[in-house]
Amino acid sequence: MKLGIVGLPNVGKSTLFNALTKAGAEAANYPFATIEPNIGVVNVPDERLKKLTEISNSSKTLYTSIEFFDIAGLVKGASKGEGLGNQFLANIREVDAIVHVVRCFEDENIIHVDGSVDPLRDIDNINLELIFSDLEQIEKRLSKTQKQAKGDKKLLPEVALLQRLLEVLEKGEPARTVKLNEEEDKLVRNYALLSAKPVIYVANVAEDDLSEDMSHNKYVQSVEEFAKEQGDEIVVISAEIESQIQSLEDDEKELFLEELGLSSSGLDKLIKSSYDLLGLISFLTTGPEETRAWTIKRGTKAPQAAGKIHTDIERGFIKADTISYDDLISAGSMAVARDKGLIRSEGKEYIMQDGDVVVFKFNV
Repeated sequence: MKLGIVGLPNVGKSTLFNALTKAGAEAANYPFATIEPNIGVVNVPDERLKKLTEISNSSKTLYTSIEFFDIAGLVKGASKGEGLGNQFLANIREVDAIVHVVRCFEDENIIHVDGSVDPLRDIDNINLELIFSDLEQIEKRLSKTQKQAKGDKKLLPEVALLQRLLEVLEKGEPARTVKLNEEEDKLVRNYALLSAKPVIYVANVAEDDLSEDMSHNKYVQSVEEFAKEQGDEIVVISAEIESQIQSLEDDEKELFLEELGLSSSGLDKLIKSSYDLLGLISFLTTGPEETRAWTIKRGTKAPQAAGKIHTDIERGFIKADTISYDDLISAGSMAVARDKGLIRSEGKEYIMQDGDVVVFKFNV
């Protein structure tokens, strides 16, 4: 999974990126400190793997991971080449979802590119740049497809789709608001439209302002309302606190979060929102050699899940010996679970569930 971190200059993008990935990207108090996108790989926290490693006495524990792309600050006019415009927009095309960092704190020592703190204005500025870029692309594609459709009537449905997208974009609305059937969804994915990508808004608040209840922060409230209207996700984070959390050992992290009155770190919340937004789940494999998490789309059938491990396993799939994580932990071992009849034999039509612990049987 690839997530692109975007936002106006000086909203805390690179500070957040550093905290999430410990990658040491430059975080400076001036526009365009980030030019080339920094890339960091983060393990997805999953407490289930620790317990499975103990049960199986595994030599290795392998977490699934997320790639974070720290994409340089966009400014008004980026779609026309302002700032380092088109270069940044091209980087966003590569990601699965956009993490849009919005400044929700006052600090006279940190310059705001537009002179004042206004998260909805900032969101609008970036969203419009993404829409303008898509609009230009759709206009060109529509013109080309209309000409081709004169000799190939099979292209008429695509022409109709492009016209619908154009109408929505011209109203200043993102492409993701257009309702699509399965075939149309495939076409739109091929277009790699920026405003079609799912969005998580990260409300970046001051260190001394973060709490489980952010109703006191008018900026956060405005972003929450906007995200709800759009059907997007929102996570409230203090990039400064995340920097402190990620420098601690696991047991120290828990104590630190307790002292702050927080149930989980911003990274954990962001990853959970990313999984929810993209419709992802994890299944697990465990044994003496390794315990491992594998990420799949919700609704994936057993053979295709097996293909995540190796294409040969999908090709020669016979069955999936499956047990839920909770049942396995309750049993204490695979041997006891088998004796109790808790391990199910699932076939090709089985839809994988989050937390399934699986052994795939195959023959090639």
